[in-house]
Amino acid sequence: MDPTQAAPIDAHDFSFLGLFLQADPIVKGVMILLIIASIACWTVVFEKIVRLAAARRQAKAFEAMVRSGGAIDPALKGIAGHVASAAVEAWRDQDQTETRAERRERIERAMRGALAIEMKRLKAGLSLLATSGSTAPFVGLFGTVWGIMNSFSSIARSQDTSLAVVAPGIAEALFATAIGLVVAIPAVMAYNKLTSDVGGVQSAFASSISLLGNRLARDRAGQHRAAAE
Repeated sequence: MDPTQAAPIDAHDFSFLGLFLQADPIVKGVMILLIIASIACWTVVFEKIVRLAAARRQAKAFEAMVRSGGAIDPALKGIAGHVASAAVEAWRDQDQTETRAERRERIERAMRGALAIEMKRLKAGLSLLATSGSTAPFVGLFGTVWGIMNSFSSIARSQDTSLAVVAPGIAEALFATAIGLVVAIPAVMAYNKLTSDVGGVQSAFASSISLLGNRLARDRAGQHRAAAE
């Protein structure tokens, strides 16, 4: 069989891979950027799911310790451990001239400061979801506009306005917008959900902090014994 008579290869592959491979270099770069952003976003989502699950357990352990009225458990880990340590340190740094209200406020302020630091760490990475959710559609739209401009240029060169000439370029261009939406929609949904979950964890610790601050400010001798155990 004459090699020159081999079956022609379809120049217009409309599969996802085909649309990517046939795209203009600029459009292809936009697609690659969006795919990298999607991978980064999903990495953040799975990491936050794991960390939030641990934070919820720590919040429950901290609440159980506070409501039990017993000693501050030095074995608490994670956020609970840092908040408990801040409470003990603030309690030990007592000033005999301060009132009970002032002592409570100082102890609670120390715990809230420790909690704020831990919440900041827990929120790390959420800004990537917010940024991706807000910008990915526009990045994809840029690729679409660029691709359609190239399609119009091809029409002008070929002097042919048939669908067979226009469709491939427009399909490649619209594929960039589709990828942008695939990145943006989960990122926005995940950001809203994870932000709400972080707020729930913070609220759980805040309510326990108020109870513990009141108890430490009220019972000096008893808490000294509990903290020393």
